[in-house]
Amino acid sequence: MTDEPLPAIVPIFPLSGVLLLPRTPLPLHIFEPRYRAMTRDALEGHGFIAMVQPNGLNDGSENTPIYPIACLGKIIASENMEDGRINIVLRGQTRLRVVQELTLKDGYRRVEADYSEFQNDVESWIEPIDRDGLLAALKSFLERRNLQANWDDAAKANDESLVNALSAACPFGPQEKQALLEASTVADRAMLLQVLCELDTGENGGRGPMNVH
Repeated sequence: MTDEPLPAIVPIFPLSGVLLLPRTPLPLHIFEPRYRAMTRDALEGHGFIAMVQPNGLNDGSENTPIYPIACLGKIIASENMEDGRINIVLRGQTRLRVVQELTLKDGYRRVEADYSEFQNDVESWIEPIDRDGLLAALKSFLERRNLQANWDDAAKANDESLVNALSAACPFGPQEKQALLEASTVADRAMLLQVLCELDTGENGGRGPMNVH
């Protein structure tokens, strides 16, 4: 993360089950008109978009309620397609707390952001994690769900990259994803991830690869 000032007002992209974490890349395919507008504005401006989880509550409004903690991402790659769709890659910068939501701009949502609670997100050093315990829980989790992982990539990843990639890739629900986002430290996130893997029953699983790099 650079010394670039963080934006006080940031566009948000509510997307259920999709998790962005500091120093972790997230590829996105942008196709809805309002999010195309959001992405174009970000590319022409400061380049920041925040990913946030809908909280699952339906208040009858067009824009679903969201959790108060989100993660700011910086666009590090983009590709404009002929039909107007856009492929981008966000890199997580820091978590933020939503202070208040502002008026819509071209159909997309914007919030006032407070980063003060997450000063430690700028540091890459983490406490040691129980890597063997986490990988053992992950192996059982994948077997119950008939999923596969690239174990060579997992072995090469440092602790933070491994924990964050697994948190993003594992098919947990929005509440679990939000809990992983809000974990105080990477070590706390690793412990929570291990518990979630151990508690998972494998119901509604399906065959397919799961990237963990």
